[in-house]
Amino acid sequence: MSGRPGPPDDGRVRAVFVGSGTFAIPALRRLAGSSLVRLVGVVTAPPRRAGRQQAWQVTPVEAFAREHHLAPVLTPPRLREPQAIDAILALRPQLAVLADYGQIVPPPLLDLELGALNLHPSPLPRYRGAAPIPATILAGDDTTAVTLMRMDEGLDTGPIVAQTIVDLSGTETAPELEARLAETAGSLLERSLPAWIEGSLAAVPQPADGVVLTRPLRRDDGRLDPSRPAAVLERAVRAYQPWPGTFLDLPEGRLLVTGARVADPAAGDVPGDVVAEGREPALATSNGRLVLHAVTPQGRRPMRGEDWLRGRR
Repeated sequence: MSGRPGPPDDGRVRAVFVGSGTFAIPALRRLAGSSLVRLVGVVTAPPRRAGRQQAWQVTPVEAFAREHHLAPVLTPPRLREPQAIDAILALRPQLAVLADYGQIVPPPLLDLELGALNLHPSPLPRYRGAAPIPATILAGDDTTAVTLMRMDEGLDTGPIVAQTIVDLSGTETAPELEARLAETAGSLLERSLPAWIEGSLAAVPQPADGVVLTRPLRRDDGRLDPSRPAAVLERAVRAYQPWPGTFLDLPEGRLLVTGARVADPAAGDVPGDVVAEGREPALATSNGRLVLHAVTPQGRRPMRGEDWLRGRR
């Protein structure tokens, strides 16, 4: 990392930020405020239609960039297309910083003078891929991490630049953990940038052992399977918020489950039955009961589990 040519213009490193989701915003805020960096562009996914009215909606990163007058904002549909690459390289970046983007980064951006750094919410090489935060909660891990890595052409396989370990309580939902790790990512980037730019921070290859690959989540992942233990299902309720959500298909329709806890089994429980646990409904499972204390019946508003159970009777 030593012997790099000096930065052009005003002495600051020319950097582009690449990201889309809310996890990326603290890192973008820190990068834009760095005295070492001149942010010359923000790259994000294009607007898409969303909601009942199918109105055009920009990404959280684009909304933040425009609110704070971070220009230009580029929204290529596919980052690998030659015109997208040319538009970014025309900004003459020396460094790319990525977080929560979701597309493959092409070699011309990986080969910038200072490379492409990615902030990933897991202790790489554990939980590479699309869904590291749900995977962390599903596994019941005691700790997680944010990893800053120098990207290569593999899927989250690049060498590690820095890493911050984060303790877990075992009660986190995916949105809560994402928000916490997003702030951790911003701090990690801010601490690591000076040494990376000056060349004193080395990137270390990831260990060959402990690799876990995650895939994109699908709607059916949220189905609560009573053949699994209640403790596993309770972690799924927390891990799959807001997407794909967790649910039961009952004779009266689909019941979304947004809050749950584990209780001991009772004699006569049959996995799949909805039973009463005190005033609350519970799903009998292969090991224990999943008590449903926050639900949304199909076509109705969110409610407490005990109110739903009372109406069901």
